Order: sequence, then C-alpha cells, then structure tokens
Amino acid sequence: MAADRERGATRRGAGRTVAYAACGAVLLAGCASMPDSGDLRGVESTPRQETQVRVFAMPPHEDASSSEIVSGFLEALTSDDPDYEIARKYLTKEASDKWQPLLSTTVLADGPGADVERVGGREETDNLSYTLTGTKVALVDAQQSYAPAGGDYSEPMHLIRDKKTKQWRIDIPPRGVVMGKSDFQRNYMSVDKYYFATNTTLGTSPHTAAVADPVYVRRNVDPMTQMVRSLLTGPTSWLNPVVRSSFPTGTALRKGVTALTPDDQNRLTVQLNDKAARVGLTQCKEMAAQLLFTLQNLTPTVDEVELRSDGRQLCSLTEESAEAVAARGSVERADYLYFLNAEHRLVRLPAATSDTEPDPVPGALGDGDVQLKSVAVSRDEDMAAGVGLDGKNLYVGALVSGGPLGEPELSSAGPTAEQRLSAPSWDAQGDLWVADRNPGNPRLLLLEEGVGEPMVVKTPPGLEGRIESVKVAADGVRIALVVKQGEKSSLLIGRIERSQDGKAEEPSSVSVHELRSATPELEEVSAMSWAGDSRLVVVGREKGGVQNMRYVQVDGSTPEGPAPAALSGVKEITASEDARLPLVGYSEDGIVRLPSGAQWQKVVTDGAAPVYPG
Repeated sequence: MAADRERGATRRGAGRTVAYAACGAVLLAGCASMPDSGDLRGVESTPRQETQVRVFAMPPHEDASSSEIVSGFLEALTSDDPDYEIARKYLTKEASDKWQPLLSTTVLADGPGADVERVGGREETDNLSYTLTGTKVALVDAQQSYAPAGGDYSEPMHLIRDKKTKQWRIDIPPRGVVMGKSDFQRNYMSVDKYYFATNTTLGTSPHTAAVADPVYVRRNVDPMTQMVRSLLTGPTSWLNPVVRSSFPTGTALRKGVTALTPDDQNRLTVQLNDKAARVGLTQCKEMAAQLLFTLQNLTPTVDEVELRSDGRQLCSLTEESAEAVAARGSVERADYLYFLNAEHRLVRLPAATSDTEPDPVPGALGDGDVQLKSVAVSRDEDMAAGVGLDGKNLYVGALVSGGPLGEPELSSAGPTAEQRLSAPSWDAQGDLWVADRNPGNPRLLLLEEGVGEPMVVKTPPGLEGRIESVKVAADGVRIALVVKQGEKSSLLIGRIERSQDGKAEEPSSVSVHELRSATPELEEVSAMSWAGDSRLVVVGREKGGVQNMRYVQVDGSTPEGPAPAALSGVKEITASEDARLPLVGYSEDGIVRLPSGAQWQKVVTDGAAPVYPG
C-alpha cells in the first residue's frame, strides 16, 4: 500500500505479495514505504487478495509528516477496522466527531491521488490543503446501495499542525470513504437481502414473491450482523415502492446484541427489540423467511432461524419451511428447456438432463401451421406465446394436446420483421409482455393472462431510444429492457408498478419507473437473460472491443466469480434464475448448453430461440 510517485505508475503486485507474507496475515501500514516529505502524488490501490486476508492499518507515529498523515489515513480507509477507529486517529477530535464514514463510499478506478497546495513556496506550514483526485467508477450510498458513476473525483482535505504537540492532523476529511476499485473489491461484497412483492401474486399460487435487494457490505467486518441490521432497516429507496417487509417499523436487534453467530446445529438465534414482541405466528414466519433467504445468500451455514423478543421465542423456521412461506426464482426449477426446431415449431427437452432429442410441445404451437420467430413459455409451463416468422403477429396457446390456436392476440404495423414485435416474456402473475418496435409507434405492451386488449405500459418520460427486447424477473416487480439508440444499445433495469382503481382486484394501469443501466461499460447489448435473483447474463461488446459474454448485477456492478466460457457467434442466450440449470445459447453452432463445470456442448444443429419458462 505504498504511495504512488506518479499517477498511472506500474503496480508493484509481486512486491506487495512479499510484503504481505513478511507481515503475516495482518498487514501494517508500516510494511509499505512512506515518503518523509514532499508532494504526495497518489495512493496506490491494493491488488485484490483472497478473502481470508485481513488488512489492518497502524495509527500515526510520532512526528509523522503531513504526507504520511494523508497516506496513512487513506490506507486506514481500506482496512478491516470495524468502526474506522484507526482512521479517526488521523483526524482532529472535532473532525472525528463530525466525520461520517458510513455516509457513502466513493469507488475510483485507481487509488485516490493527493495533490498538496503549497503556501508561499514552503512545503510545510501549520496549515496545508490537499485535493484528492481520481476517476469515479461507482458510489455506494448510506443504504449500502451500489450505483455506477463516472467523471472526475475532486475532494478537498485540510491538515493543521497542533500548536502544542506539533503533530499534523486532518481537520477537514473527505466525505464518507474513498478508495480504489481493487481495494473496494477486496473490502466489500454484494449480498441480496429479501423483501416481499406488493400488488403481485404468483399466478394461481398463494405464495408471495420474494424480491432480492442487493447491497454491499464489508466482507471481513462481521457481514452476518451487518446484513441482519441492513434487512431490519428496510429496502433500498429504489425498490421500496414495490416491496414490503414483515418486520414491524422500528424493529432492531435487542440492545447489547453486537454480533450474531449460528450454533453448531446451524441455527441462528436473533434477539429483537420489543417492537417485534407482539407479532403473530404467520407474520413471524415471514420475518424469519426474510432472514433465512438473506443469510443463505451470504453463507450456506444457516439452516434455521429462531426469533426471540422480550425474553421469549416468537417462532423458528427451517430452510424447508421457508420455501412454503414465499417463492424465490432462484429455487423454482423449470421442467423443460424450449426452442424452435428447423420447421420453426416449438419443441422441448427436459431441463435437467443431457438429452438432445426434443419433442414437439403439445398443442398448436408444436404441431400447427404457424411458423414462429421467437417464443416464451409461462412460468407454470401451461401456456406459450410465439411471434410469427415475419414478426408481425403474436399468438398465444395452451400447452395441451389438441389445444387450438386462434387469431393473433396482437399485430404490429412495423415495416420490417426487425421493426415489429420483440420476443415476448411472461411475468410471475401470468401476464404477457412484448415490445412493438414499430418506429412510427414504439410501445411496451402487456396482455393480462396473455389474452385480450393489450395495455400500453407507461415508461419514464426521459426514456430515449427504442425498446428492442423485454425480460421480466421471476419476482414480477423488475424488468430488464434492451434499449437501442442509434448504433448503441444498453441494458436497463426498471421497477414495475401496478396501480389499482379500488373497485376491482385487477390493476388499472402498469408502469415502469427509474430505469438504470446494468451495463455501463458496454456499447452494444445483443442478448440478455435473467440468471439469478439479482443477476443477468449479457452478450455484448465494449467500445472498440469484440463480442463477449458476462454476468452483471441489476445495480450495474460485476458479480464475483468467473464469466461464462467463451462462445463465438452468439445470437441468443437464455438462463434460468435457478443456477443449477445450464446456460443455453443459440450460436453459429446451433443450440448449445453450458453445464456447470464443463465446456459448451452442442444440443442440436438446426434449432433457434432457446428459452426457459418466463
């Protein structure tokens, strides 16, 4: 963690590894060389380390120079000090009292540079002003919500030298915490916390949908307790309008509870304050389900949650019982993989097998006369929708033997097949979504239960470009849209809101709000699919780059783990929210699939438009 002498200097990764070994698992600021004086040009961002490596900073030593104070403070921000107590030792008492490190975390492409403003030609006076600089990558707010960011970072920082002790201290620190991207990746991890969808039911199922709300927590600072506190605080502001929490307002950990650890039976006991003391059994089990879903996303070592308040047990819930409380897309396994054969009819294969001999689906979409270009199958796998080969008409039919296929439910007047209907998508309620790409009248449409008069979905007024493709998440409250503007296309995630007129259970209007980019680094997105509760798989390319495949988070961050194996000439991609099912693509080799831990395998040569239900 030495200071950069020059911005953009070559990283000394090998030297750092030796330094880590020399210092053991605990890293000390003293292990890195510090300039005794002069202009501090930057603080190098630490290369990413294994998760078991813990980083601790050292407090300022006696008679530390101003540049050492700046460097030591910035290093302390990247350490695993739970309450930033070491970082505070670099501040004056007044500054420490006012500084709020949890207010935000600014992520820069590299570690922050620090430029001193010299006064009267002297390098050191009793007052020194620094400017922290860099290129912004992202911002994590006080709710721990990640958002991509861009542009220059410039933040003032001021030091004074105490008249009595003659020690330098920072009296004006930067807002929140600032660090380089590699330090952020080492320090933080993304975890989904779970709430319940409102105004959404899962078709004919009585289950409510569990909705993932990704946040970033410090990975080596008791992440389990951090996640429980975050869950109790409530959903992030972006998701809040469409979800609810079963925890009563004001619920928190009981006073005095500072750390949570499961016992040797993998049971976690959570002591809550008296706000939760009077909840009924049904509500308590929903609360426990939220905790179980959240903690299992963090670690597999929690099998059961027990909630207590006011000295008594409220309820307990096991992993098996939690699935009866609410449904998650990531555990709802599809029965079949569907795609179009050489005759443009709908066929299917058992999803969890290595079979390569598909069967026609029962009903007119499998053995009828209509040739299809794209398809979607409802999540209960009872219905299917298909767009005709010319892109003009949308057909909907039941997947039952002898099921008829009536007139098209929707037609587009676009001049070409590529300017007509997109591939459709079914949501959790059994409603069907499709984009009409007609340049003269572009619209996002919804057909309730797949039939009837299409409803025009309201989109944000500032949406620029034309919607090219649509995928609704299994939770029914988030939607992924590929939007094209000129030669560029991007993947945007929106929040689905349904309003009711108060006279009937059916929604009177549906709208999409607060679209945000999930692929800020890509110039072109050619295919995408949901691949988890808060993850998507995307095919695209960066500016000046070549086509590649990657996973992205709904908040625009990059999930941990490897990208999918390379596949050339990808035209379409599909994934299940259930990670146990293989990724499936349509490429120049036909329909191919990627089983876990294996390479791409050919399914059929003469197929197209692969989809899992949804």
